[in-house]
Formats: sequence, C-alpha cells, structure tokens
Amino acid sequence: MSRGELRSSARLGAVQALYQMEIAGKDLGDVIAEFQAHWLGQTVDDIEMKPAESAFFTSLVEGVVRDQRSIDQSINASLVEGWPLTRIEAVLRAILRSGCFELLRRKDVPAKVVIREYGDIARAFYEGEEVGMVSAVLDRLAHQLRPDDF
Repeated sequence: MSRGELRSSARLGAVQALYQMEIAGKDLGDVIAEFQAHWLGQTVDDIEMKPAESAFFTSLVEGVVRDQRSIDQSINASLVEGWPLTRIEAVLRAILRSGCFELLRRKDVPAKVVIREYGDIARAFYEGEEVGMVSAVLDRLAHQLRPDDF
C-alpha cells in the first residue's frame, strides 16, 4: 500500500477511535492499544480493515484529545449560527475534530488533501447533506488557518 493509502486508513481509524472514546467513554491509551492490536489491518466481523500508518493514527487521536478545547472552538466558529458542535451527531464530531486537528497541527499535509480525505470519510458513513457540511466546514477552517495553501 502507498503512504497515502496507509494515511487514509489511519484517518478512518482515528475517526472510529474518537467516536468510540466519546460514546463508550474509553481511555485514550486503551483505545489506541485496542485499535492497533485488533482493528487496524485486521479482519473484524468479516470486514477487512486496511493496514494503516500506526504513528499517524496515534498522532491524530492523541492530538485531538490534547487540543480538543481549541479544536472545538475553531469548529464552533465555523458552523452555522445556532448549530453548535454539541448538536452535531457523534460521528460527524469525530470527523470534524480530526480534520480540524490536521489543519491546525499537521502542516505537512496540504489543506486540500485534508478536506478531500475527510469528505471521503464522511461519504463512508453518510449519503446526504452531512458530506457537504463536512467539506464546507473544513474548507472554511482551511481558508482561515492556512490561507497560503490556496
């Protein structure tokens, strides 16, 4: 697999891990260990999970947890008034948080790649307007946080 494919899988795994942490209240260390041992690159419930860049996965999950307060403030400022992040479904929150973290802290990843990748992840979970919302919010954030990328 290419580095890009490994990172795409790491992003999907990070979104799933962040969701699991929020819904099940799992500890950061436990969820990272569980995903690395039992999910990433494994077959779970007859679904083959693609291999992922482990260090990138860990960077995303740990980074979102560490910077969640500033990430949430940035996302809230980019959402339509009256729709705070707390009103958005948990999977969408995980997608937006991970995407926002990359825009804030992973300058090695071009902003357009971040927007495209998380749009693709949103498509894996949703068929409707959620995909457009993810792309719009991340695009707005990217233009604010990384204007030189455009």
